[in-house]
Amino acid sequence: MEQKEIYLERLIEKTISEGMQTMGCVVIEGAKWCGKSTTAERFAKTIVKLQDPAKFKQYQVLADVGSKKLLSGEKPLLFDEWQKIPELWDYIRADIDKNSYRGAFILTGSAKPLEDKSRHSGTGRMKRVIMRTMSLWESKESTGEVSLGELFKGQARKSVMGKFEDNGIDIDVSGTNKHGLEEIAALLCRGGWPASVIDNKANKTAKDYVDTLVTTDVTDVDDIKRNPQRARGILRAYARHISTSAPMTTIQKDIETNDAVLDPRTLDSYINAFEKLFVIEETEAWTPRLRSKTAIRTTNTRHFVDPSIAATLLGATADDLMNDLNTFGLLFENMAIRDLKTYAQMNDGSIFNYHDKDGVEVDAIVHLRNSQWGAIEIKLGGQALINEGAKSLKNFAKKVDDEKMQKPTFLMVLTAADEFAYKRPDGVLVVPLGCLKN
Repeated sequence: MEQKEIYLERLIEKTISEGMQTMGCVVIEGAKWCGKSTTAERFAKTIVKLQDPAKFKQYQVLADVGSKKLLSGEKPLLFDEWQKIPELWDYIRADIDKNSYRGAFILTGSAKPLEDKSRHSGTGRMKRVIMRTMSLWESKESTGEVSLGELFKGQARKSVMGKFEDNGIDIDVSGTNKHGLEEIAALLCRGGWPASVIDNKANKTAKDYVDTLVTTDVTDVDDIKRNPQRARGILRAYARHISTSAPMTTIQKDIETNDAVLDPRTLDSYINAFEKLFVIEETEAWTPRLRSKTAIRTTNTRHFVDPSIAATLLGATADDLMNDLNTFGLLFENMAIRDLKTYAQMNDGSIFNYHDKDGVEVDAIVHLRNSQWGAIEIKLGGQALINEGAKSLKNFAKKVDDEKMQKPTFLMVLTAADEFAYKRPDGVLVVPLGCLKN
């Protein structure tokens, strides 16, 4: 008897559905093996897989000659790995304009196409969405008792003569975390790759992904020949500085301790390639209005799209992380940022970091398009670390000029393995990652 394929619903499905109602084409971008194709196929009537050599050759010829058959087939029409034939973009845009289509095309891409200044932006026709590896809520490993979106809805703000005031609604949270520190370490090393989640393959997918990345993808992305050993070495050095704001010069020196002298332009070329492949997804700095003229550092925080990539590159198992809590903490931050970016995206928001010259840092700022925001410190857990995170958050909140911008909707310490979600007497929320959802 044929076994039915298991599919776990993805949060991004709502965004895709909404995009298909308003735009002619939805473009789903993200790292290879994060689940783009499987999810996109659920919306498509016709599927063209351009990673199939025969299909690629056939459709490249159709694109070269401008054949009408290029876009034939029952709509919605999905082109999987569309970046292999970049000309598709303008053909689809023109077809949307001609026929006033809504939801006619879906493009998925695990790499950004080669730059072409003549290519139309797609504004008003194409909706771009980022898809990441699975969050704990999507992999059914979070209870979801604390909703990021509900936190913001529960503390709406209003503007009165240019000043922001609370609406008087008090935020509280509750929840019970099912994961101990050892389990979180195992989930981190496994990663959010759908294949690993469904088949419980430990970190096999991450290992295969890194191998494919350094031997094939890093060259294929822009047809520039790159050395697999150097590619792996650069990624390993990057992993050693994960969840920090280490400048590229520091990462370069790290590489040179195990490699020949590296030209900064060469390093930039490799890093750019990894960004085009959606492997590196750094967290940008936030620049709020402050009461005093404190200099804000604008360096990105170094993150991979999934923490299992860093664990694989460092050769770290769950047991290794339990014996090295410093490294564990940095990799857990990457894991938390992965989930927060997915949850924020579903609430029309983004994730930033904050770091100023006075040494005040905040791991994650959740900033919504409507100007609401919350600040989050990420800790493994335990009372001492929670106290440290809460103190840092309170100090930061005092710096923000709430005469010129909204007060934070919430301050939160996001932990790995604390048993409960709760609100402290000082108002700071403590939430285990295993209790959070969008």
